Amino acid sequence: MPGFFARTQRIVWTGLGIAASVIVPRPLRSAETCALAVQVDGFRNDKGLIGGVVFKTPAGWPEDHDRAFTRTAVPVAGNYDIVLTFPDVPPGRYGIAVLHDENANRRLDRNIFRVPKEGFGFANNPHVGLTAPSWQESSVDITCPATNIKIHLIYK
Repeated sequence: MPGFFARTQRIVWTGLGIAASVIVPRPLRSAETCALAVQVDGFRNDKGLIGGVVFKTPAGWPEDHDRAFTRTAVPVAGNYDIVLTFPDVPPGRYGIAVLHDENANRRLDRNIFRVPKEGFGFANNPHVGLTAPSWQESSVDITCPATNIKIHLIYK
């Protein structure tokens, strides 16, 4: 009869394991996400797209969109009251940049002297000289449930 007891013991332990996995609560997912809304103003026309990029770190800031945490773009098309929304951003500090891509080629066009030909802007609306402001100057704390910021476009 040792086979009977061994089989019974295995069934009991298996049953207890299943019951424990059902009864014992699992920890909730700690990856809370927040909403980020970026209101953009200062358009000089209603052509093309307005795009926004959100960087978690200075790596790639501000033009390497492949290294951005997230990005989005929407048509301007007669709408000067645009809010870019990023619905799933974990709390933390992020650098934010926007581009009025007037010809919708999804990049910042520059003249022969490397001066931008299209509108751009950064979180905190820092002064922009000959180079883009640093990630630190253009970063904000994203908190839950939502963070709203306003960026004014600059045309050089």
